[in-house]
Amino acid sequence: MSIFDILGPVMVGPSSSHTAGAVRMGQITRRLVGGEPVRAKILLSGSFASTGAGHGTPRAIVAGLMGFMPDDERIPYSFEIAGERGLEFEFGTAVLHDVHPNSALITVENDRGERVEVGASSPGGGRILVFSLDGLPASFSGEVPTLIVRTGDMPGYVSRVTGVLAAQGINMSKLRVERQGRGETAIMVIECDQRIPYKVKVAISAIEGVKKVTRLNPGEESK
Repeated sequence: MSIFDILGPVMVGPSSSHTAGAVRMGQITRRLVGGEPVRAKILLSGSFASTGAGHGTPRAIVAGLMGFMPDDERIPYSFEIAGERGLEFEFGTAVLHDVHPNSALITVENDRGERVEVGASSPGGGRILVFSLDGLPASFSGEVPTLIVRTGDMPGYVSRVTGVLAAQGINMSKLRVERQGRGETAIMVIECDQRIPYKVKVAISAIEGVKKVTRLNPGEESK
């Protein structure tokens, strides 16, 4: 057990799960879409839907979409700031099964017209878990260096991607591959022991059939 587990995160707001965790859910969605979010649809589930408003959950998610940290004093004013920045957003509710009660489904479009759908939960202590990505099952937190590769479903692409990591001396701790269907889009999520440098993204992006590569290094904006 760490001191973080006892004291919780440094944050603005009454709840580590409903506020700090909600900010991080917005942050990781921002990093997964890349660029600047311009439109967002946020569906709250479980206790997020029933009690989130009182804990500031909606404002916290919007703050995270703009890149704010959990201790940012602007979180209570995130709606107004989003309006000034041109971020359009709407909220609704959803019934999400087999996930933590503190969950949301966030669909975001960036300034380049790229879109991502992220299902994430906030189990407590400011931590989060992404349980779905673009409608496919996932399981990662973003607390360790993570690589997300979207590609066509084709033979040999897993070995080609992991080969790039091996050539750079990057050790994998977890690998998960999901696909929409045979021959359709597949998503590979790789958690690593070392920071993932930009040149790895460049090398993997050059592999035939790869559609998008996202790096999630803790504490860094994705690029």
